[in-house]
Amino acid sequence: MFDSGLGGLSVLRALHERMPLADLIYVADSAHAPYGERDDDFIAARSGQICDHLIGLSVDAIVVACNTATAAAIHLLRKAHPHLPIVGVEPGVKPAVAQSLTKRIGVLATPSTLASDKYKRLIASHGHGATIVAQPCPGLAKEIEVGELDTPALRELVERFAAPLRAADVDTVVLGCTHYPFVAPLFQQALGPGVRIMDTSAPVAQHTARLCANDARRSEGMRIDRRVAGEIHLFSSGDPQLLADVARHWLGLQGSVSTLP
Repeated sequence: MFDSGLGGLSVLRALHERMPLADLIYVADSAHAPYGERDDDFIAARSGQICDHLIGLSVDAIVVACNTATAAAIHLLRKAHPHLPIVGVEPGVKPAVAQSLTKRIGVLATPSTLASDKYKRLIASHGHGATIVAQPCPGLAKEIEVGELDTPALRELVERFAAPLRAADVDTVVLGCTHYPFVAPLFQQALGPGVRIMDTSAPVAQHTARLCANDARRSEGMRIDRRVAGEIHLFSSGDPQLLADVARHWLGLQGSVSTLP
C-alpha cells in the first residue's frame, strides 16, 4: 500500500488487524507530501512509479491508501494493471448518510479531493436527502507529517476547520483523508461529543481481505504451523527512520525500513 506520506499508516493498522499473518509493504512518498497540494498529473506519475516498485516486489494486491491519489490516479492504475486487485479509499459518504440522524454531514478532506470528479460523483450517488458540508483542510496533512499529534499548530488548524461544521450543526463528520484519523481525538474535542466521526480504514481493510481471500486462507493455515505475525516492510522517499519511528509510536508496529529507490 502507499500514501503521500504517513497518513496511510491508518490503513496499514486496520489491514494488519484484519490480516495479522499477511506480509505488508507500506510506501510513504514523504519527499513529495502532501499530494493534496499537487496537481493531478504529478500525482498520477508518482502513483504509477510507486505501483511499478510494488509490482516488482511481487505483491498480490495494492491499496492506494490516499484519498487524493485515489481520486486522481486509481483509474489509470487499474487500466495499466487490469489483472491486479487495486483498492482505493474515498470519503465514507454513503455510510455517513445511512447513520446520520439529522442528515447533516460534514466532509473534511484536502482541496484536491473535494475538487475531484470522483468526489462529485460520490456525492451525486450517495448524498441524496442529506446536506453535505464540504470543508477543505489545506495544510493539515502537511502538519501531521511532522510526526507530532498534539501541537498548538495542529490544534489551531483543527479548530479552524471544525468551526464551520459546528456552525452548520452537522451530527456526523467524515474524515476524507487517511492522515486525519490520527488527529480524530482533536476533532472530537473541537466538534463535541454529540458528533460522530467516521473514517474508512476498517472497510478498506475488510474489502482488501476479501479480495485476497485465498491468501488469507493460506495465512490462517500458517497460524497452526508458524504462529507468527506477518512481516511489515516500510519504504520512504523521505526520512525512513521517521516513518519507522512513527509506525512504532503511533501504531506499536515494527518492521524493516528502507529508502524508496
